[in-house]
Amino acid sequence: MTSQVSSPAEQADGTVLGEQRKPAGAKDVRRLDRVIIRFAGDSGDGMQLTGDRFTSETASFGNDLSTLPNFPAEIRAPAGTLPGVSSFQLHFADHDILTPGDAPNVLVAMNPAALKANVGDLPRGAEIIVNTDEFTKRAMQKVGYDSNPLEDGSLDGYSLHPVPLTTLTVEALKDFDLSRKEAERSKNMFALGLLSWMYHRPTEGTEKFLTSKFAKKPDIAAANIAAYRAGWNFGETTEDFAVSYEVAPAATAFPPGVYRNISGNLALAYGLIAASRQADLPLFLGSYPITPASDILHELSRHKNFGVRTFQAEDEIAGIGAALGAAFGGSLAVTTTSGPGVALKSETIGLAVSLELPLLIVDIQRGGPSTGLPTKTEQADLLQAMYGRNGEAPVPVVAPRTPADCFDAALEAARIALTYRTPVFLLSDGYLANGSEPWRIPDTEELPDLSVRFARGPNHTMDDGTEVFWPYQRDPHTLARPWAVPGTPGLEHRIGGIEKQDGTGNISYDPANHDFMVRTRQAKVDGVEVPDLEVDDPDGDARVLVLGWGSTYGPITAAVRRIRGAGGAIAQAHLRHVNPFPRNLGEVLERYEKVVIPEMNLGQLATLVRAKYLVDADSYNQVNGMPFKAEQLATALKEAIDG
Repeated sequence: MTSQVSSPAEQADGTVLGEQRKPAGAKDVRRLDRVIIRFAGDSGDGMQLTGDRFTSETASFGNDLSTLPNFPAEIRAPAGTLPGVSSFQLHFADHDILTPGDAPNVLVAMNPAALKANVGDLPRGAEIIVNTDEFTKRAMQKVGYDSNPLEDGSLDGYSLHPVPLTTLTVEALKDFDLSRKEAERSKNMFALGLLSWMYHRPTEGTEKFLTSKFAKKPDIAAANIAAYRAGWNFGETTEDFAVSYEVAPAATAFPPGVYRNISGNLALAYGLIAASRQADLPLFLGSYPITPASDILHELSRHKNFGVRTFQAEDEIAGIGAALGAAFGGSLAVTTTSGPGVALKSETIGLAVSLELPLLIVDIQRGGPSTGLPTKTEQADLLQAMYGRNGEAPVPVVAPRTPADCFDAALEAARIALTYRTPVFLLSDGYLANGSEPWRIPDTEELPDLSVRFARGPNHTMDDGTEVFWPYQRDPHTLARPWAVPGTPGLEHRIGGIEKQDGTGNISYDPANHDFMVRTRQAKVDGVEVPDLEVDDPDGDARVLVLGWGSTYGPITAAVRRIRGAGGAIAQAHLRHVNPFPRNLGEVLERYEKVVIPEMNLGQLATLVRAKYLVDADSYNQVNGMPFKAEQLATALKEAIDG
């Protein structure tokens, strides 16, 4: 017997529930089309690991997914405090999705601080699983609870599941030779097992992961696996969880291919390796650790077998200096950082502009100014990338739109740098860097040819017939100068930060020459070939265009879908190339009565668009360290349509 069911998730979040089925002797199983889960606890509770494992199993099951890790800036924030709460949100579905979700359907709260920090984000009727062992009087007072929220009725609007996670974990591990404190550390695995049962996640991958992670401590591996299985069995046997849920694989969401789950920083690292292989150049990374870019350094350091060389410098300036030296020596050179590091690197970026050498500057943007919000996301480095150097020092700017797109953006940034002999900014951000989604692994035949021709001999004939090498003799199509590897006989040339004479590269203080070189470098960037901007306007009758760049793609697209689903008409376009703009951008902007530009800054792209195209674009801004919510953007765009 089947029946249609309704749930709080359907009412609050648009989740569609299918049939409810109950095999003989088993608990009810309900089918959902999507779910949003948030794990939350102290920064030492293993919430990021728990979320990562649930995500990996969800990816292997075949769901589409999107994640949002959110953690404190402190390495070990004070336990039990609101600033110390770490969370991991996962949105998974049986169809294609674009964001980690606006509001969780399920919150797993490991302590009072986790509950208080996150309960305000929940829709009424959402499920809350709490670790009751942590709700001591002292712990509740520490975060401002005057009474126990599990007992005072303040959570009556939710489906509350009080579970003594710590006690159950310790009991499950009583046969292991562990202290109580050591046993308690596995409570996140108990919670993972319980959630894995609730949503029918595979288990083999997590058990293999734990065996591998603790290979040198087999007792710890066995204890974590035991806690994980105990959590699964608890869900199966307890009366408090009468229903489990199924979210079918997203069979129609993906084109055919081999997929894996990938984060933005991992995709970017793989993209850089692929670019070096396609260019047949060694990859050199000169970097200084900085959140949220450090993972790229960590990952690339593992791939020496691909000719990757990583240099962890003593500071940001040394990192980019080494990278620029590697570019001079014939490597595909990269430096990774975040906004504060870009400020320190600015003089050397200007030197790279003057030397006209290929160099990738990867900026994983975070909240600022100064050191700002290291673990939060922002898009506020755009104008810094465009203009944050002395003198006229133009640099192309490329921005990925999703975690998986970071792979393609790295290849595109490398193409521009190598073709036009110029430094290139790649602007990702914390949201993309730490978030993850399924990625189709490309065939090598699909990757672009980035092969480079180095200078091999003289390229200029003097009036007396002598053949010489001019380091600033330009390609007439790209305006790129030749790239000569040091040590090549006959190609000796001078470099440095003082202005060059056109052609010869000699030091020049001539005003007319400086004017010419400045304009030539600008013309080279302006002439970079980029694809035309694609516009999504299904019926061609929209009055409003929403224009975005970078990581706002997911929330904007989700908001546009909601508006169209409600019968509204709106057009969407998203920029990958911010400098130079696509050549048809001006024509696109002229088609629409109103242009709205959502950004996680105070209107930096809007400023550029207004200045270049004299379009009175409406800027919609957010700088709270978090990505936009789809419903929030949909409301703003609806107002623009109706206005």
